[in-house]
Amino acid sequence: MPDRGGYGQFCPVAMAAEILCSRWTVPVVREFLAGSTRFNELRKGVPRMSPALLARRLRDLEEAGIVRRVPAGGGHAYQLTPAGLDLRECVESFGKWGQRWIDAEVTLRNLDPSLLMWDMRRNIDPTPLPPARVVIQFLYPELPKPKRTW
Repeated sequence: MPDRGGYGQFCPVAMAAEILCSRWTVPVVREFLAGSTRFNELRKGVPRMSPALLARRLRDLEEAGIVRRVPAGGGHAYQLTPAGLDLRECVESFGKWGQRWIDAEVTLRNLDPSLLMWDMRRNIDPTPLPPARVVIQFLYPELPKPKRTW
């Protein structure tokens, strides 16, 4: 990774932080661990992140050996390397810490229903549903009118 005013310490925690603690990096890794492999899939998982910053973070993660770009269907996709896959426990620990210590009322103010729907879409197993088309509607009455119905 390019030198961005790192800590300059020969300490594994400091060296890992130089790579992983840039803004948006951990949520991008979370998206990879959740199964996203394409740029647009990653964008759906981090909707408030600019495309330019996502592209930069992907280059940084590639340079750090955490992801690799691979040919896929006329374009390319990204895969976690063994080093990237090894971050699963760290990212899950971030989530567990957040669930335990961050006030849920405060975090509900940050509820992004489109991100929630994206996450549910990729995690719901449709096999128990009937073979005919099924529509499930979600209502969020506390949100502004354009974001209430999904």
